[in-house]
Amino acid sequence: MQKTAFSLPGSHIDALGSTAGQAQCSRAEIIRRAIGRHIEDFEDLSVAEKRLQDPIDPVLSWDKAKHGLHK
Repeated sequence: MQKTAFSLPGSHIDALGSTAGQAQCSRAEIIRRAIGRHIEDFEDLSVAEKRLQDPIDPVLSWDKAKHGLHK
């Protein structure tokens, strides 16, 4: 595992310490989890944006999608 350094506002450091205490883990673990979730969310968003821009992939209107749910 590699190390990196960055700065956070004092209020974030305080909240980080509090969260780590409640979760009974280190501040570093909280940061690793948060970054991991952010990366997963970003990747999911990137896939969704690509699909929305794909002219071959049909886009349903809300009315058509809602009708399909009631079958």
